[in-house]
Amino acid sequence: MFDALKKTLLAGMGAAVITKDKAEIALAEFIKQGKVSAADAQAMARKLAKDGQAEYKTMSREVGEKLKKLTDRSDEVARARIARLEARLAALEKKQRAKSRAARSKPTASS
Repeated sequence: MFDALKKTLLAGMGAAVITKDKAEIALAEFIKQGKVSAADAQAMARKLAKDGQAEYKTMSREVGEKLKKLTDRSDEVARARIARLEARLAALEKKQRAKSRAARSKPTASS
């Protein structure tokens, strides 16, 4: 599961890099066409980078929180399962001890 999450995050980071590259190309094209000045393009690039970093931090925090909840829930499920198995084992051991005592106290035909 963690490998899938890791691959998803890496894919997201790859998409961010591609987006950055595409944004740079688009801004360069706007400058070339005279739609924006170089200074405006730089300001837009800085804003895009700042917004992207903020989004990355937010997503990282949210993913971290969700992972913690998931692992906490998994731990609870595992503890409950172990408790049930321990109870079953104790019941089986008790039953086995009772059978052993009954077999020892039962008179044999040769006695």
